[in-house]
Amino acid sequence: MTAPVRIGSYRIERLLGAGSFATVWLGHDPVLDSRVAIKVLAENWSHDLRVRERFLDEARLLRRLDHERVVRVHAVGELPDGRPYAVLAWADGGSLRDRLARGPLPVASAVDLLGEIAAGVAVLHRHGVVHRDLTPGNILFRSTPAGERVLVADLGLAKALAAASGLTARAGTPGYMAPEQDDPLAVVDTRADVFGLGRLGVTLLCAPAGRPGTPLRPRPGVPPAVTAVLRRATAPRPADRYPDAAAFRAALRAAATPSGPGAG
Repeated sequence: MTAPVRIGSYRIERLLGAGSFATVWLGHDPVLDSRVAIKVLAENWSHDLRVRERFLDEARLLRRLDHERVVRVHAVGELPDGRPYAVLAWADGGSLRDRLARGPLPVASAVDLLGEIAAGVAVLHRHGVVHRDLTPGNILFRSTPAGERVLVADLGLAKALAAASGLTARAGTPGYMAPEQDDPLAVVDTRADVFGLGRLGVTLLCAPAGRPGTPLRPRPGVPPAVTAVLRRATAPRPADRYPDAAAFRAALRAAATPSGPGAG
């Protein structure tokens, strides 16, 4: 893959990542003297109008949300060959996938991080959006003057709740995808994201497990109440899970907070 020299007014520094539908480049804004991430629709999908519209929908959705817990979009544009691109805030701290590759996080830090991720997903749910693809690669970190911020990214599979049920294409990542996402006739709502949050929790707080449905093996130091929250979040039936990300976060915080006589 040949790196472009420029995209729009941005000088391209290096490749950040490449997926099935898009490539992401690190660019430099000469006017503001700042770095940005530029997401470009992949060449092999440039003539597929549905994929093109999904790409633009993601940019519009991020722009509409405009929240500190969700990756912000600054602008959209079009390459000379007609492919659209979106200029996004650069997550200079990398992804959760990058961090997990270096080893497990301390239990307390992992619980706090899971709560921060849930807070970001709760923003989507308050706006009537289901992410549907919560994975370590879609959780990013960005440095701010107030400290590091956890961001939810890659809403390419997200759908407005009104459009997320009935005859939708199978979408999601095996291991994190709720069972109902494999059924084209099932209703996919906020509880699918609760499942994804639960599976992220399993990744962070449990010994490596097999497919969803296998018994959880929490790491030493994980409170039993937290394990119980993860178990409920990853229940096969949506009705048995927490209703949304805010409810999951509240349950997680209560489970992780010492209580009773002698609690410090």
